[in-house]
Amino acid sequence: MSVLVLAVQEEVTAPPQVVYDLFGAGAGAGWVFDALCDRVAPGAAVTLRAPLDPAGPPVEILGRIGTLEAGRLIEIVHDQPWRGRTVLRFAAHGTGTRVRLQSELDRQGFEWLLRRRGHAVRSAPRDDPALGLLTPKSGPGNLFAAASDNMATLALEQVNADGGVRGRPVELMIGDDATDPATGAREARRLAAAGCRTILVATTSATFVAVSDALADTQVLLVQTLMNEGGIGGRLRVQLGERPADQLGAAAVPLMRAAGGKRWFLAGNDYCWPRSTHAAAREVLPRLGGRLVGERFAPLGTTDFAAVIEAIDRSGADVVLSTFVGADAAAFQRQCHGSGLHHRRLTLAPAMDESTLARIGPAATEGLHAVSGYVESLDTERNADLVAAYRGRFGRWAPPLSSLSESVFEAVHIWCSAARRAGTDEPHAVAAAMHGARFELPRGTVTLDENGVVAQRLRVAEAVGTELRVTTAGF
Repeated sequence: MSVLVLAVQEEVTAPPQVVYDLFGAGAGAGWVFDALCDRVAPGAAVTLRAPLDPAGPPVEILGRIGTLEAGRLIEIVHDQPWRGRTVLRFAAHGTGTRVRLQSELDRQGFEWLLRRRGHAVRSAPRDDPALGLLTPKSGPGNLFAAASDNMATLALEQVNADGGVRGRPVELMIGDDATDPATGAREARRLAAAGCRTILVATTSATFVAVSDALADTQVLLVQTLMNEGGIGGRLRVQLGERPADQLGAAAVPLMRAAGGKRWFLAGNDYCWPRSTHAAAREVLPRLGGRLVGERFAPLGTTDFAAVIEAIDRSGADVVLSTFVGADAAAFQRQCHGSGLHHRRLTLAPAMDESTLARIGPAATEGLHAVSGYVESLDTERNADLVAAYRGRFGRWAPPLSSLSESVFEAVHIWCSAARRAGTDEPHAVAAAMHGARFELPRGTVTLDENGVVAQRLRVAEAVGTELRVTTAGF
């Protein structure tokens, strides 16, 4: 289908140059589509909320500034919630400014908008195998998923160029869980009904649990790609990614040494992965000499973390274990920076990734550390090839890679390798071929034992601006 263009406009009682200069500054409720960015310059990360759906709430668009015409035009290149281009034009209107927003909508974006409005979108019958990807293209988790479908697309293009599976090309089908378990369960059932015999679940553990329950009576293989707490059994359930106890075991001692103290405060979103990570912290940290001095949870979608930050400050903690994710993680870190908390203690955020760092902004990431199997700056030949292929395919303004999105690329190749080894894409055979296997991937060697337990090298990284740089690597 041809590209559609959706258009909306706002009027502001200020001259065009003033409105342009204040774009993204958050200068009051509703100021120019609620846009947020640290600077109006090419490459700057932008979040805005556009009323493109008259039947629902504004659509949150995540992207980067492309081209500019001072005082007149801002182009935003984006991948969430669909891949496209949104242009804002500023023109004098009476004594104020009319800001006109035009957003390009491709087929995937059009179908996403239809499903958001509650309309059924039928899939055409297919003979070729289909691989499902469930990821948060909307909701608080959309930050960490910014590059996920790009990575799945790139991996499947490589797979298909190499003959596909059983000599047939594999089609990618994407579902949006909206960072909501019930929505994720519905989307997973849709993907299964459309012919996906395997679904990669690249979203929260809460959604993975809901999807696993919703598809319990089916023969669909579910592969959780990113970091998780494990514990979901069954031969058709494979959980890749880092585990909390391993991450804490790799990072705790280096962080306490850097902080010059051993007191920890645990703070995160109120759902299963943060709670499991905190449970692991209560076991691992005391063994390594750490002492817990406080804990707080906040619901997904929280925007005001003043009470949590005050509790951390009162506790006298040396290190904060932050298990906030996505937009919540960005807001929490920015508010910590605004309060000066980063001058008094370090933060370890196991789920922190480069896309979220871009939304935090380079000025507010001081003192922030992560621990994972992959960072975009990883200095290996395989990773250099991956980053070059990714930028060549999706352009300079595509979202940065991270452990959360790169894991999707690897999961596609692990699935393909297993399917080729099994000689079929039948879910039980593919799952069996994944177990007891060794894979050479951009992050290094990843193995799955006969019980599906993952072993990989973990790296502690420090945020330097909006980049994660490895400081410690272990096994």
